[in-house]
Amino acid sequence: MSDSTTSGPDNSVGRRSVLLGGAAAVGGAALASTVAGSAYADGRGLPGAGVGRLRDPFSLGVASGDPLPTGVVLWTRLAPEPTAADGRGGMPNRPYPVRWEIAEDERFARPVRRGWEWARPEEAHSVHVEVDGLRPGAEYFYRFRVGNDVSPAGRTRTAPPPGHMGDLTLCFASCSHFGDGYFTAYRRMAEDEPGLILHLGDYQYEYPASDHDVRKVLGPETRTLANYRQRHAQYKTDEDLQLAHSVAPWLVVWDDHETENNWADEVPEQPDPDFLDRRAAAFQAYYENMPLRRSSRPRGIDMRLYRRIRWGGLANFHMLDTRQYRDDQACGDGYGIGCEDRFDPNRSITGEQQERWIMNGFRNTRARWDVLGQQVFFSKLDLDSGPGEGYNMDAWDGYVANRDRIAHGMANSNVRNGVVFTGDVHRHWAAEIRDSHDHPDSPPAGTEFITTSVTSGGDGSEDAQQGVLDDNPHVKFYKDRRGYVRTRFSADELRVDYRTLDYVTERGAPAKTAATFVVDDGEPKLHRK
Repeated sequence: MSDSTTSGPDNSVGRRSVLLGGAAAVGGAALASTVAGSAYADGRGLPGAGVGRLRDPFSLGVASGDPLPTGVVLWTRLAPEPTAADGRGGMPNRPYPVRWEIAEDERFARPVRRGWEWARPEEAHSVHVEVDGLRPGAEYFYRFRVGNDVSPAGRTRTAPPPGHMGDLTLCFASCSHFGDGYFTAYRRMAEDEPGLILHLGDYQYEYPASDHDVRKVLGPETRTLANYRQRHAQYKTDEDLQLAHSVAPWLVVWDDHETENNWADEVPEQPDPDFLDRRAAAFQAYYENMPLRRSSRPRGIDMRLYRRIRWGGLANFHMLDTRQYRDDQACGDGYGIGCEDRFDPNRSITGEQQERWIMNGFRNTRARWDVLGQQVFFSKLDLDSGPGEGYNMDAWDGYVANRDRIAHGMANSNVRNGVVFTGDVHRHWAAEIRDSHDHPDSPPAGTEFITTSVTSGGDGSEDAQQGVLDDNPHVKFYKDRRGYVRTRFSADELRVDYRTLDYVTERGAPAKTAATFVVDDGEPKLHRK
């Protein structure tokens, strides 16, 4: 439900005030006046209206995601009591009309679209607005209103028009355990003012509180819809995470911990007759709490999450799902030595349909850079330093034929520059991808950049893993500190900065660059700067 508006005078405020939430205060009166003449102002004229005054209904902040050249998804969730154990966020069991507005300026003096959506109890009073009719490659500001309450403002942008080759700053992150520390990395990422943010999984963890937690995790191990809703809400109350969501659109995919550790399709980590109910609950809560399009709305135990976002002519982002369609991990999971099952050509981490989708994307691409945004280590990684070999069965090393087909497709298609962005392993790594890792002389296929965790694993250490690096000559970097990865895409090169924080068990750590790599256009090789 939306309408277009005419533009007004430009009364801009400083961008920093918007990023820190100040725009809600300076803009609340303006939003009230812009909708005062509407039959829907304050919810009047809507079925089931009479919202009344809620206690801070926007306690979980705002977010945007999945940008297209003419549109973007706007998200919020009403939760005046965000961490209530019943998962309802303190909301009554009834729908509420939520006004939304998107403008070209921070003061909302030049609004371009506005409308309203229902926040319904069956979706935890979340709102997913698919705005259309925007200008390609443009920056916008957005906010929500319910009753007399106005949300903080967020900043977003649309994807560039087809063929556009302008530069893009992009950050990506993964693995943020609330109990393991503070989400300072999200704040530092926001301070880099990226145009796009990728989250590659383990956005939240299912585990209950531990005696060693830095911050108290609420609720039991997540198994029910109420559990998952409460856990997502606790994470979303974090101000650093809210800031990162407010500065740029996100592309999100899950890994395992959004449901449970190391699940594989319909197979849980441990025997569990109720796992499919748990999976459905986890999927539902994930959708409710992420800026995703309606095409990703779950249907029972199924949810279509893999998708492709085109960023002009500069880059294609192929966002993968390596959990929902995979075969069970080979050789009992864990780290396998001498596991022959991992070479079975029928084993798949993507599933047949998603693999075809990836290959079709490779064949049809016209982008300068093609990026797989995904969860687990793609390159071969022998973790048993010395003469033996040991591999992580949860990673692509447990699905060798599937991995090699995709690497070969990357190297032998219309892909000009193949890149893989990875999370999961709580360490920074960098690697060169071969057409076949079992044949070191095979042609280079692309490059892989693996981000460390936001908090998971605590502060980290100065362990260098030199033995593993020596046994894997295609792997060029390792760092055991928390942080994220900052990238800069241009027509000529991809520049990658490995950002680290020395500690997360206390607030406020500065970020620094531990290493920088450059990939030149047309040369899948890592150059350390």
